[in-house]
Amino acid sequence: MQIHVLASGSTGNATYIEMENTKLLVDAGISARRIKQSLDKIGTKIEDIDGVLITHEHRDHVNGLTTLLKKYNLPAYTQSDTWQAMYCRNALPEACCKLLSDSFTIGKVKIEPFSISHDAADPVGFRLYAGSSKVCVATDLGFVTPTVKAALALSDAVVLEANHDVDMLKNGSYPWYLKKRIMSNRGHLANTDAGWTLARLDRKAHTHVFLAHLSQENNSLELAEKTVADILTTQGCKLGQDITLHRTYPEQISGLSEYK
Repeated sequence: MQIHVLASGSTGNATYIEMENTKLLVDAGISARRIKQSLDKIGTKIEDIDGVLITHEHRDHVNGLTTLLKKYNLPAYTQSDTWQAMYCRNALPEACCKLLSDSFTIGKVKIEPFSISHDAADPVGFRLYAGSSKVCVATDLGFVTPTVKAALALSDAVVLEANHDVDMLKNGSYPWYLKKRIMSNRGHLANTDAGWTLARLDRKAHTHVFLAHLSQENNSLELAEKTVADILTTQGCKLGQDITLHRTYPEQISGLSEYK
């Protein structure tokens, strides 16, 4: 199993996941050229991607989709309302635009989308299963519902949003309407919410966690990691043994290769 977060943040999001030789992208919010270059760096050809899973229609998750589908003819999967709301929908090859179902298979990976709370048409996260391994992706969510908590449980690896520090956001330069949106139940997940979610989660003996979609203005890598780590340790979690935290970046790859 491999997971490489190619980019994460408000400027663009894309994650490469390989399980049982099935190669998937979750979101394509950076240019197709940059996706190709990133995949080249980790030894994967873009032409070998088996499918692109789209969480929602916001541009930082679909900016590279038009070129990706037109040039490489990759199949992409998302909700019907998400396709309809997508700014680039009319430019996409019809044959490449697939609909999600409650459970389906690409290659050897079973995929189960689940609903999340965000200000988009019909946003989802993804559970991916192959053999005894499970990976879960949940970003761009205002709060963790029981559905999300159940989806995250017993994963080997989780890509989870830790978007902002509440105090930094409240005291920052954003206009009030934007602060309200981010802090709302349909906005983005705060560091503390990510930490408490992980602390209360049913987990396997060891879980890799990628802290994702960090705000460049209302958060920092160090603060997000420290906040989540402090909550976990106060709840008896042994970092590096029970949970390993990984940082993600807007402009560089973060990932793990061939681990269980």
